[in-house]
Amino acid sequence: MNKSRLIRVRVRANRARSFAHRGSIILAGKRLICSLGRAGARRDKHEGDGATPLGVFPLRRVFYRPDRQAAPKSALPVEPLSPDDAWCDEPRNAAYNTRVRLPFEGGAERLWRDDHLYDLLVVLGYNDDPVLPGAGSAIFIHVAAPDFSPTQGCIALERMVLAHLVAKARPGDGMSISKEGR
Repeated sequence: MNKSRLIRVRVRANRARSFAHRGSIILAGKRLICSLGRAGARRDKHEGDGATPLGVFPLRRVFYRPDRQAAPKSALPVEPLSPDDAWCDEPRNAAYNTRVRLPFEGGAERLWRDDHLYDLLVVLGYNDDPVLPGAGSAIFIHVAAPDFSPTQGCIALERMVLAHLVAKARPGDGMSISKEGR
């Protein structure tokens, strides 16, 4: 991973339950708001805990909804989503934490959503090399809800901020998710 190209996400020190999902991202020298998992961020992430993992993770690839936007320009691999795309979130399944096609025999999160949260998303290299069953799946950087409500463990950004990140990202870039002040 290219250490000079880390995108930094800071989890705010306020541990109040209602603010556990609030974070900020430093992008192009600017500090911007982001949403994290409903349980905040932690190092000991596991499937279904609602936490965003702490650590440094590579940016793997970009997915987008071709019916809602043009293909984004990025040096990262870019792929259109289709209505049958999903991500396996069943720890006992051999396809755990990978993209799968519906219908799928096992638990999977649909990527083709009615809301706009997955219109543009970046796959983070979390729990993928190697995949550890139960350590968490489907950790993405995606579009934030209008009210910046909590995610299930992803990092959510305002659409234009995410588009800027995608346009500037290069293979080898990563995201550092840490507690405020570290």
